[in-house]
Formats: sequence, C-alpha cells, structure tokens
Amino acid sequence: MITPILQRCFHFAPATRFACSTTPVRRCLVTHWLVALSLGLSLLANAAIAADEPFRPEAGKFPPLEKAKAYDGQLVFVDHANRRGSLRVTGGELFHSTAPHPFAMLPYGIVRYHGAPADLRDVPLGTMLHGRFYLPPDPKLSSVPIIDKASLKPGSILTHPAENHAILLEDEPSFCLREGKVWKLKEVTLTGNKQGLIVANREPKAGGEGKEGEQQMSIDAATRFWRGREQLGLEDLIAEGLWPADGKKSLGGQVVHLGINWKPDGHWERRVGNRLRISDIWLDETAMQRATRHQVEVHRELIRSRWMPAWVDGVEYGKFGSATVTATLFGGMDPSLYADFQKGTDGQVAASEANLKHEYGTVRHSLVAISGPILDVLKQDKEIPLGSSGIQIRIKVDQIIEGIRPGRIVRIRPMNWPDDAVPREEYTDGHLEERFPSPDIFFKYGGITLN
Repeated sequence: MITPILQRCFHFAPATRFACSTTPVRRCLVTHWLVALSLGLSLLANAAIAADEPFRPEAGKFPPLEKAKAYDGQLVFVDHANRRGSLRVTGGELFHSTAPHPFAMLPYGIVRYHGAPADLRDVPLGTMLHGRFYLPPDPKLSSVPIIDKASLKPGSILTHPAENHAILLEDEPSFCLREGKVWKLKEVTLTGNKQGLIVANREPKAGGEGKEGEQQMSIDAATRFWRGREQLGLEDLIAEGLWPADGKKSLGGQVVHLGINWKPDGHWERRVGNRLRISDIWLDETAMQRATRHQVEVHRELIRSRWMPAWVDGVEYGKFGSATVTATLFGGMDPSLYADFQKGTDGQVAASEANLKHEYGTVRHSLVAISGPILDVLKQDKEIPLGSSGIQIRIKVDQIIEGIRPGRIVRIRPMNWPDDAVPREEYTDGHLEERFPSPDIFFKYGGITLN
C-alpha cells in the first residue's frame, strides 16, 4: 500500500530540478512537488498512526494475535481463583526495584507450563514468563488497575504497558517448544560453594537464522537436572565428572531445555541484578517429554473437575423455556478433553463469569446447571484463532437460564466427568463483588515525570 502512494506522489518528479529553477513554470513544478511530498508524508504518517492505534478485544470475538503486545517478566503474585496476578516486567536497569505489573487472564486466555496446558496455580512464583496482552475488553469491569495515559500528570510518560489482559502466558520450555527453539550450553564456571555461571544461547533447533546472543545465567545447589527418568543435583554432575567442582569447563554447545526464574544476584551497584537464574535443566528429550506429560495430567484433572470453559454463540428458543444452545469451547486444552464431547451423549451447561468462576456451587456446581443431549459437535476447518478450540457444541436443554445467553461465559461437561463441589473461592454464589473482583489490592500505576 505504501509504495503506490509514494509512486502517485512522485510521478512527475523526474521533470523537476529542485535546486536551480527560477522560471514561473519551474517554480510551479517545485510547488507541486512540495505539495505532493507533504501529502505523501501525511498519508504515511496517518497509516503509521492507524497501525499503532491501541486494540481492544470485542466480546464474543477471538482477537487477532498480531494485535497483541508481547512482553515478558517474572511472576511475582498470583490470585489463581480470579485468574490474575503480577509480573515484574523485564527491561528496567535494576530488576529488583521494578514494581510488579498487574495482569488478568482473558476468559479464553491460555497458560502453558513445561510445554503443556496449565492453570496459574501450577506456575511457581519467580518463574520468568513470556506473554501476549491486550487492552481490557471492558475497562469498567477490569479486575486489575487500568493504565490510562489520560490520567497522567503533564510531562509524564507511562512506565508500564497499558495492555494487561493476557491471551497467552508461557514459561521458557513452553515458549521454546512452541517456537522450535533450544538452548545450547557453551561453558560453566563453578566455585567451591556450589554456585556458578552458565554461558548459553537460544537458537532454532533446526539451525539456520534466528540465533540469539549469548546470555550468562546463574546456577546453584537448588538447580534441578533432569536426565531420562532421573532427577539429579549439581553434586551428581560433579561426581560423574561431567562438570568441574571448581573452575571453568566447556560444554561444547550441549542442547538442553531450561527453566528460568530470577533471584537477587549481587549488589545493585555491580549492575548484575538483572541476571537470570536457571531453575531446571532438561538434559535430553525424554526428560522434557516426561515433564510435559505430567503437567498434561495435572491440568486434565483440573478441567474435568471444574468443567470446560466456553462462551455462548447463540440460543435457539423453543417452547416452554426449552432451547438449543450453541457454544464454542475455549482452546489450549489437552485433545483428550475435547474428545469426550460426543454427539448423542448427554451434557450439562453451567453459568460462569469472565474469570471462569462458577456462579453457584454451594453444594456442587451442577445444582443449577442445565442438562440435555449433545445434538452436534462441529469442528472448524479453517484457521483457528488463539483462544479458540475451533469446536462448537450444540446441546438441547429443557429450560434456559439467564446466565446462559449469547456472549456469556459458561462451563460445560459431558456427563462422564465428575460432579464434585468446587472450593468456595472458585464460585460466586451470585455475589456481585465476587463476579467483578476489586482491583484495589494492586498498586495504582501512573508514570514518571520528565520535567
């Protein structure tokens, strides 16, 4: 688009010599050239502004991933029941003094840990996470503070991204497995007190372009090593002669997966406070696959007991309160969970909230759920946006309830899933303050004053 605009603006330029014309015709040409140049630059500027305009997701639509803002940080606070928390966003000169940045998961937002689906409760505090974020879909209902340029004092700039609603959060192994990347260990330096540094770089597993610069990260006696079916410690690698007890050794570009977190490392005056720490090293593919399989099972059991989240696409109303509900199941789950939804079997639908809490659950969350046969399971054959499973369920119910209307968030189960009571913090019991948790527990962020 930009090239045709420039071509239209400059199509007569070869007839013009800007520097030496003094005749009226030449001056006229020069004037036209300047007008065209100004118009061209204006159009380019407007196109750039439009491309950079903030994007806010719409209810009932999965947002395009290219509109998301990417940044990473350390997980420092989690309120798992309300699917929110805080990240210490990377980029500051002194990481330890960077204030935590609040975030909330979108209803269809995906968490991945060890290369598998996860819940925020599964990710240890301190873990470094990669994320993709949008502006709050509805600022009035945001469960975390809104960062607004309009509220800044004159002469101030924002110090945190305004995009704080996550569609994707993933730890380092999940990021690398999805992107087809690995870490290569160059060398290790250890001291006698089981502390040391590793020099490594991240690059595509298949080779080629995309190799990143070397990073120096710390390890210590708490770093875990995984090899095949074994869990090892630093002392085991030293005893096997693979690593030195003291001093430096080349590791020859050994291919591994890394778990990365952060901890204080040295005095801030030494400017090493941003150095990352390695929490885990998976020394081979077998070890990484075992960690992934375990996390798959952890999350699968959670979803079976809390039911599959979805939103209602439409309701076809029948007689005497009956209806056929069409709902899209959210993405990011293990395929075996989706496979449990079969045409001709029975299911249940329960009202939920944007933070995926059940509306009611005093006895069990099926108490006010509506039941009926699954009429169809429709699978989308085109490109599936992040957040969606691409699977729609059509279920016929005898009585529709207010919480199951188009655009609303619901939880669905096939009848062979458990019908257990959920913990009190995971249902609202109809209380408004639990439907829209106050963001007051988070620090109100502003900006820094430049003058």
